[in-house]
Amino acid sequence: MTQLDYAKQNKITRLMRKIAQEESIDVKLLIDSIAKGQSVILKNNVYNLAKPCGVGKVLHTKINANIGSSIDKSSIAFELKKLKTAVSYGADTVMDLTITEKAINTLKNIRCKCPVPLGTVPVYQAAVEAAKKKGSFLKMDKDLILDVLIQQAELGVDFFTIHAGVTKESLSKLKQSKRLMDIVSRGGAILANWIYANKKENPFYEYFDDILKIARKYDITLSLGDGLRPGSIFDATDTGQIAELRILGMLAKKAFNNGVQVIIEGPGHVPINQVVKNIKLQKKICNGAPFYVLGPLVTDVAAGYDHISGAIGGCLAASAGADFLCYVTPSEHLRHPSIDDVKEGVIASKIAAHAADLAKNPGNSDGWDRKVSIARRNKDWKTQIELSINPEKATRYRKSSTPKNKKVCTMCSDFCSIRLMDKAKKLCLRD
Repeated sequence: MTQLDYAKQNKITRLMRKIAQEESIDVKLLIDSIAKGQSVILKNNVYNLAKPCGVGKVLHTKINANIGSSIDKSSIAFELKKLKTAVSYGADTVMDLTITEKAINTLKNIRCKCPVPLGTVPVYQAAVEAAKKKGSFLKMDKDLILDVLIQQAELGVDFFTIHAGVTKESLSKLKQSKRLMDIVSRGGAILANWIYANKKENPFYEYFDDILKIARKYDITLSLGDGLRPGSIFDATDTGQIAELRILGMLAKKAFNNGVQVIIEGPGHVPINQVVKNIKLQKKICNGAPFYVLGPLVTDVAAGYDHISGAIGGCLAASAGADFLCYVTPSEHLRHPSIDDVKEGVIASKIAAHAADLAKNPGNSDGWDRKVSIARRNKDWKTQIELSINPEKATRYRKSSTPKNKKVCTMCSDFCSIRLMDKAKKLCLRD
C-alpha cells in the first residue's frame, strides 16, 4: 500500500508521524491533506531515506535543487560536490538531470550520498539509451521506457518527472499560440520530436497506466512535468500551456484514483502580474494537487541574476499557494552550474520559500525571524549571525569591516539607531 492508500483509509503511518512532527502540525491535518491529494510524502518504499520530505498545502514550502551531468560537463565527483553543497545550504530535495551515457552510474552514486528525496526525469536516460542502442533517441519505445522506470525505482528514486502532457492535442494547441520561444523544456522537446517523427502518441501518455503500476509498487510520487512551459514572459498562460495543464489535471485524477501520489509542475517564465493567476488556475484544474514551480522567472533580462528573478516569482507563487519551488541558479540560460551557483540558487530559493511561509502560515513560521529580531535588538551579533540564512557570508562581512565599538556596525557607528534609542529610553526613565 502507498501513503495515499493509508491516508484514504485514515491510517496513520510512521512516515506521516515523522513529517507531522518535523512540521509542528497535527498529524490529522496531514493525513487529511494526503487523502485529498493536496499533500504528498516523497519517499520510495524500497530505500532507507534519512530525511523524507512532505510537500503540500498544510506544510512549509519546500525547495528542490537540480544537479546532474551534461555532455559538455560530465563528472560524477563534481555532481557529488554539488549535491553536498545543495543539501548543506538547505535544499529539501534534489533532482538528478544527468543526460549522458553515464546517467545510471551518476544516479547510483548520487543516490548513495543523497540524504534527501531524489527525483529524476526518466526520459533523459531513455533517450540516451535509445541513441546508444538503436542509433537515435527517436527510437525509444515502451519497453525501453518502462525498463528505465523500473531500474530507477529499484535504485530508490523518490519522484519521477513524467512529461505525459506533451501530446498530439496539446502540441496542436501550442501551434495556435504562435510562441516567441516555442518549447524550452528539454524533456518536452525530446517528446515533441518523437511524436512528430513517429507520428504516434507520446508513450508516457499512451502507457500511463503501466507507469502508474510501477509508481504504485514503489510508492513513487509522479511529478507531472510541464513540457510546454513558457520560456519567455510573452508566452505565459497561452493556449499551449493551459492545454497541457488540463491534460495533467486529468492524469492527476487517474493517478489519485489508483493510489499514486502526484504533484504538478508549473510554468517557468511568467510576468509578475500573471503569477497568482497561474497558481489559481493550477489549483482549480488539478483539484488542489501540490504545485511545483520553476521559479517562476518574472523577467527575461536577468541573465547572471536569474536566481533573483526566480526568487521574486517563487515568493509570490508560494504565498499564493504554490507548494514546491525548483531553484534557479545565476547560471540559468548561460552554462552548467558551478558549486557556487548551486549555493546561491539554494539560498535565494530558501529565502523565497521562507518569506512566503510567513504570509501563508505566520504562526508556524515566524519563530526564526523573532529570534533574529531579538538578537538585533540586543546587539547580539554572535546570535544574529548564527541564525542568518548563510552564517558563513554574514561572518565574512562582519569581519571585513570592524567598528571601533563592537556593539555596532560600520554603517552607522556612533549613530546606530538601536544604540541611540537605548540611550533615549534611559534618559526618559530618569525624567
